[in-house]
Amino acid sequence: MTVFSPEHEQFRDSVRRFVDERINPNIDEWEAAGMIPLHDIVTQMAELGFVGLDYDPAYGGQGADHLFTLVLAEEMGRVDHGSFPMAFGVHNSMATPSLHKYGTHELKEQFLAPAMRGEMIAAVAITEPDAGSDVAGLKTRARRDGDDWIINGAKMFITNALQADWLCLLARTSDEGGFKGMSQIIVPTDTPGFSVAKKLDKLGMRASDTGMLSFDDVRVPVSNTIGTIGRGFQQQMEQFVMERMWGCYSVPSGMEVALGRTRDYAKQRKVFGQPLSSQQYLAYTYAELAAEVDLLKVYNRDIAQAYMRGDNVTRSATIAKLKAGRLVRQVADWCLQVHGGIGYMEETWTARFFRDNRLLAIGGGADEVMMRVLSSMDGFA
Repeated sequence: MTVFSPEHEQFRDSVRRFVDERINPNIDEWEAAGMIPLHDIVTQMAELGFVGLDYDPAYGGQGADHLFTLVLAEEMGRVDHGSFPMAFGVHNSMATPSLHKYGTHELKEQFLAPAMRGEMIAAVAITEPDAGSDVAGLKTRARRDGDDWIINGAKMFITNALQADWLCLLARTSDEGGFKGMSQIIVPTDTPGFSVAKKLDKLGMRASDTGMLSFDDVRVPVSNTIGTIGRGFQQQMEQFVMERMWGCYSVPSGMEVALGRTRDYAKQRKVFGQPLSSQQYLAYTYAELAAEVDLLKVYNRDIAQAYMRGDNVTRSATIAKLKAGRLVRQVADWCLQVHGGIGYMEETWTARFFRDNRLLAIGGGADEVMMRVLSSMDGFA
């Protein structure tokens, strides 16, 4: 069982206050604008010590244990839309882990430290128009020219695309096919030849800017390579584990809030002369969903402790990602159904919750990819 220290709980209270006072009151404005002022909000979070919690203090991290990251993600799940937890998660836990683990001192000083202070916003650029969950199929190429890479290609569905100051780009750096010959490269977005080709209009996560990126003879130093040239695929697989952990950590608290709101609505809504909550079918469905949410929360916390011990958590994170993506769809659908017609209206939180959380079963590896990974790890495939 996970044991949180008084310091963890004090930190939880601080994050919850930040969410209640500085995030949730602005959500309608951000949704209407289709954009979150990430530099401003991340800077505020950095000043409070919320960014890079288990990263090296030499590069702007907090040097804390991983349970603080778990607590942060759990409280981010209480945000009244999915856009900010995702956008911040990309910056904090999806675009930076490889740089923190494998980057040179110079790269970390130039890109990681400013990101930890909120002076720069980071994004990770992997998915392409013809290569999504099949990362081995990507075509964006970086050709070496002396001490530079010259990059050509396109990336699709990139979170923070319009605000990012730098990208953790996965590109082909040799003629080897499949997963071989890829490298992770830092690409500053003010580099000539880089452009955001299009801002994408999404079903959900509408306050998070997402775009299609174009690379036309983008020239960056070879020294911008993270880790070992040709090991980018393997490094990105590790980074995906961190991405899945963050995504799964934040889901149970959001579902708890949704179930609680739906319970309260069912208790005051009268149908056939009785509170909606008096219907046994609804009560039992609520109980079953609440139990599943609790199991996922406990499982997430076990993953966090295993990660702190240095265990390989790839399998556990994959299971959590698969189950979380499916469960949050069930919870969102049920909450909307209980609310009936009003739940289908944009003025009700249920509509946004339903749309935003549909992404979890797609982004960061679709459900089907999670099953493929699990069956392969277990020796079935």
